[in-house]
Amino acid sequence: MLKSDDNILKVLFFGDLVGRPGRNVIKDFLEKNKQNYDFIIANVENASHGFGLTEKNYNELSEYGLNCMTSGNHIWDKKEIFNYIDNADKLIRPFNYPENTQGSGSRVFEIQNGIKIGVINVLGRVFMAPIESQWTLVRDEIKRLKEITPIVILDFHAEATAEKICFARFCSELGLSAFFGTHTHVQTADEQIVNNMGYITDAGFCGTKDSVIGMDYKTSLNRFTTVIPERYDVADGNVVQTNAVEVEINPISGHTVAIKRVFLLSDKVKEADNEK
Repeated sequence: MLKSDDNILKVLFFGDLVGRPGRNVIKDFLEKNKQNYDFIIANVENASHGFGLTEKNYNELSEYGLNCMTSGNHIWDKKEIFNYIDNADKLIRPFNYPENTQGSGSRVFEIQNGIKIGVINVLGRVFMAPIESQWTLVRDEIKRLKEITPIVILDFHAEATAEKICFARFCSELGLSAFFGTHTHVQTADEQIVNNMGYITDAGFCGTKDSVIGMDYKTSLNRFTTVIPERYDVADGNVVQTNAVEVEINPISGHTVAIKRVFLLSDKVKEADNEK
């Protein structure tokens, strides 16, 4: 049985997890709310000290209840990723990297009652490092996944708002079920349903509220005022935020029938380990 009384699939998508505060935020949230959702996704490219994802943190996040982890350009920052990504069956790297890149850019997940969910992760190109154009690649991949399941979800990790909006409408015309923007870490107030597809420009981030998109203010200030390279550090503070998006999807048609932003502030949760 699905979680909803009216047989609707309930999906939760967490915006970018930033460091240990972000990991602890979703651990606390899922301990209290995991039972309310049929499928849970989070963007994890900043989950380990703000850059990349260690295998240890991948395993921890799996234990917390994540069914799928999407990522972005920072997924390669922890070099151990190359040792485990091919065996990490919940993790997706951006689809539009070159063909022989390790890992998978899309996956099909099967949940209860034989329901299948396709998930794609894609990088934008505007104000981002050069990468293969997503338009034709994703069109063909959505078509392929729609032959397997009517439910297809996409995380578009991109900088430019216009690119997100345009690409989202393009995907909606191909039958995509839900489109979540990530990367800019600021939750937008434009959640809506476009051509039966749930949409938000950016899901936001999970981590320390008193920060610069999850990072320490002082190191951010130094970078902007001196223009001298300095390693960002994950912010620490007493208040953390949870940014997520809930969508309700008809499992037969694959259409989103409801969408809602989640924005919660809470006291800092107990630290799980000594890593940032």
